[in-house]
Amino acid sequence: MELYFMGTNAGVPSLERNVTSLALRMLEERRSFWLFDCGEGTQHQILRSPLKLSKLEKIFITHLHGDHLFGLPGLISSRAYQGGEDPLTIYGPVGLKQYIHTCLELSESHISYILDIVEHDGGLLFEDESFRVEASLLEHRVTSYGYRVTEKDLPGKLDTAVLESYGIRPGPLYGKLKRGESVEAPDGRILHASAVQGKPKKGRILTILGDTRPCDSVLSLARNADVLVHESTFLHELKNTAHTYYHSTARQAAEAAREAGAKQLFLTHLSSRYKYEDQLMQLEQEAREVFLNSRIAREHVLYGVERAME
Repeated sequence: MELYFMGTNAGVPSLERNVTSLALRMLEERRSFWLFDCGEGTQHQILRSPLKLSKLEKIFITHLHGDHLFGLPGLISSRAYQGGEDPLTIYGPVGLKQYIHTCLELSESHISYILDIVEHDGGLLFEDESFRVEASLLEHRVTSYGYRVTEKDLPGKLDTAVLESYGIRPGPLYGKLKRGESVEAPDGRILHASAVQGKPKKGRILTILGDTRPCDSVLSLARNADVLVHESTFLHELKNTAHTYYHSTARQAAEAAREAGAKQLFLTHLSSRYKYEDQLMQLEQEAREVFLNSRIAREHVLYGVERAME
């Protein structure tokens, strides 16, 4: 699992940064990637990235402000021309369906794949054998959500020495044992998965927030998260401005990470006033004074999502 930021600027694009978009790449887990928000120019950023639009499986929109969704119509239209044939599901607040359908209808855009638009009001949005995605309402000028992605625990490593003693070599029986099934060895003995499987690997938790003031939902979404992606529009010296416009400061993001017990914090959705490296370092340092494992999200950098140590 890797995070790839394609937009970290707040409000409008700048020469230094694009508007909000973040990819969660899961090559080993799903052979696909998910997108969180899709600001203007996102498909151009994808062209400059290691991502392939044909591998896009899901999009999660946090809220309906333009800097978070103006890139959707073009991306949806282009996906089919870049080999995207599998279904695409887009989750977001009420009004998202009208926006997408209106854009596609008026532009006479033809979509050759199945497009499923799921409007929600929070709660459990998606669950399969590998992942669970939940959303909670944040505190912003418009309806804005944060998303919590929970990877389910993975089976423990197989003890190959024991398997060899039973005459079992890598192959289909390995797969059954990893799934927790019992198998029959070549000599007829029955081998139970519990006898050869190590301790399960703890699943990872990622929390990706939309625009928000500090609120209780931030803490519940980020509880014990391995990674928290939190908007940090201003330095704390502008905390009153942040409050007025329903945003957060770098210090407030760090306080949320510390209180929630998160492992790592990425600061994003940065005001255009912070365009020089020393200004970005000031934002990062402000957060690090409260929560040491804080960093500015950099565009076009792959960040691995490490599994928590047992």
